[in-house]
Amino acid sequence: MNTSFKWVAALSFAATLCLNPEITLAQDSLYIIPKPTVQIAKAGHYIYPAQTEVFASADFKDAAQLLQEHPYLKFDQVKALKNTRQLPKQGIILIKAPESDPLAQNAYRLEITKDRIVITAHQVQAALHGISTLRQIAYTRNDSKTLPAVWIEDQPAFGYRGLMLDVSRHFLPITFLKKYIDLLSLYKLNTFHWHLTDGAGWRLEIKKYPELTRFAAWRTDASWKQWWNNGRKYSEMGSPAAFGGFYTAEQAKDLISYANKRGITIIPEIEMPAHSEEVLAAYPHLSCYGLPYKNSEFCIGNEDTFTFLQNVLDEVLEIFPSRYIHIGGDEADKTAWKQCPKCQKLIKDQDLKDEHGLQSYAIKRMETYLTGKGRKLIGWDEILEGGLAPDATVMSWRGEKGGIEAANSGHDVIMTPGSHLYLDSYQTNPIGQPEAIGGYLPLKKVYSYQPIPAEIDPAKQKHVLGVQANVWAEYMNTSNQVDYMVFPRAIALSEVAWTPVAGKNWEDFQFRLQKHYRLLQQFNVNYYPPSNELSILSKFNMANKVAELTINSEQFQPEIRYTTDGSTPSVQSPLYTHGISLTQTGIVKAVIFKEQVPAGKIQELEIDLHKAIGKKVIYNHQYSSNYPAQKELSLVNGQTGDLTYGDGQWQGFLGDLDITIDMENQEALQQLKMRYMQLIGPGVYMPANVKIALSNDGINFKPFAQVNNDVPYTDAALRFKTFVFDLKGNTARYIRITAKNEKKGFMFTDEVVVY
Repeated sequence: MNTSFKWVAALSFAATLCLNPEITLAQDSLYIIPKPTVQIAKAGHYIYPAQTEVFASADFKDAAQLLQEHPYLKFDQVKALKNTRQLPKQGIILIKAPESDPLAQNAYRLEITKDRIVITAHQVQAALHGISTLRQIAYTRNDSKTLPAVWIEDQPAFGYRGLMLDVSRHFLPITFLKKYIDLLSLYKLNTFHWHLTDGAGWRLEIKKYPELTRFAAWRTDASWKQWWNNGRKYSEMGSPAAFGGFYTAEQAKDLISYANKRGITIIPEIEMPAHSEEVLAAYPHLSCYGLPYKNSEFCIGNEDTFTFLQNVLDEVLEIFPSRYIHIGGDEADKTAWKQCPKCQKLIKDQDLKDEHGLQSYAIKRMETYLTGKGRKLIGWDEILEGGLAPDATVMSWRGEKGGIEAANSGHDVIMTPGSHLYLDSYQTNPIGQPEAIGGYLPLKKVYSYQPIPAEIDPAKQKHVLGVQANVWAEYMNTSNQVDYMVFPRAIALSEVAWTPVAGKNWEDFQFRLQKHYRLLQQFNVNYYPPSNELSILSKFNMANKVAELTINSEQFQPEIRYTTDGSTPSVQSPLYTHGISLTQTGIVKAVIFKEQVPAGKIQELEIDLHKAIGKKVIYNHQYSSNYPAQKELSLVNGQTGDLTYGDGQWQGFLGDLDITIDMENQEALQQLKMRYMQLIGPGVYMPANVKIALSNDGINFKPFAQVNNDVPYTDAALRFKTFVFDLKGNTARYIRITAKNEKKGFMFTDEVVVY
């Protein structure tokens, strides 16, 4: 039975139950995330007793121990449930479903009545999901003494529901990792991808290679950014200036056991063949140059490399029972391989096409090794380069292209595109936020992700195993900062991974999320609180010649007051309910009110209904194919960009910008404005200057003016600058605009405004 059919069947089942007059569809204060497949409120309440009895089928006795972590249940031991046909009339009961029960194999049923709570499932994992639901309800209710009666039948849309954490850039203690796993369990995420090794530090004890934890686990700077910019050196353990850490094999085993009891599988990632600077500093003979601090990639032509990697994996396999072992496989710089005699000899001996084939050779060889040990290789989508190993699973992070290609060719895929699932991106206006890597990924965008791209053949969609969000820690040097970047976005991820698309609704999710801040507070999570700032966006309707505005807020059902004449909003100003339409230039201002007082900063947007909208733009230098925005219409579509260059309105240029706008007729000109963005973390810079020239024939241009940049290239904050030109007294049909890309990074601009 496919997922969509199950969802429809569940709704039909719910409708049938609702015919009972004692049953109401009211949620009665249940705010479960991810949203259950079927949730039917029933009459009455269960009142937590001072002491209760817990019964479980033999297969579920260990799972039932997790009920000890329920905040309001007290019991001494789990008692054996001997007769599933005649259940105890009171208590908490976990039943292994008989084969005749139509409940899906990966589903659970939770029945709460005024006398007892019954969880039914075929599998231990599903029973744990039922316990997680029960615990989550307790943590999200104001009334800790009672529990509304309810009937829930629930199952996941995807089998793989993951959250990755990078502990290489910044080492995090086991105590924090256990809290992280607790939260994964509560939200029914079932995989913790543990990124243990990278250039910033090796984090797992390998007894055969002690230098990995004596030397490669420690560096000269606590801050990753300072270390990155100050020579990237490692340090001896015990040195007063050493920063880092590692997990012993026993600590890792303890964490695995802790996770397993909560239904979480831990997948280790051991990076190869790139991101291995720390290994090659400790064991330089494994690099192409044979020297420390020269390479990031293992020498593939050196047989010692494979001896090392296999020995490391042997110890990893002793620690981790997971079916999957992640080997990274991303961002390999192939320069050293091109110059290495050993690598070039291997290319020739193995009849490989090039260095891409060399990488594929290494991945396939490691896959063969892992397969021989009964395990399965997983890697980032670069492992597609040069040909994919036969049974490898791909994590598609560079957008969805790699995942689409792999799935359509019959390989299993986990979707984890940076655009929607990289939680190291800013989640709000970067101005005033702790430094992050860049980008803009608000909660709503995470929630909007649909894991199965339309480009995957329907017969191949089964190869999409699920989704995962990634937490890269370059700028997260404390556990508090990890909390801040991960939550509540990981909660949105949980519903993406669990709930079928037909069952998702953003407004309903927001409604339920409000109670989950209570849960996060009880777990001492330093989460990101919703901002009082507003985002005002405009889209120009070409057909109707009208600007259509939307005002967005992170707050739930805020009172937004606005004006369109540039005046300051007051409690008497119009209340924003949905879109605003403007037919002339103006300044829109808006602010949230709470108890008749402005609760945040007044936001404003100048709406420019200008002469260049819809006109032809000639690109003398082409825009970047990676950031085409709306292509030839981007700069004259009447629409400004938002806070991120990836929003589809900011057009990117890797070289100089050089465009010509054809106004169609000679126009009397008053002003030209053009806005640029700077965010130096990902390499986005202001132009050194912007120049314009005017022409009536499109051939002979007269230079008019130049405006120089005054935003420092050292300013790490997100900055915007509008370059303004006074054109009064001039007429022209053609306007040529050039912008100097002095820093040779990306330049982004969103609209050319002409009056």
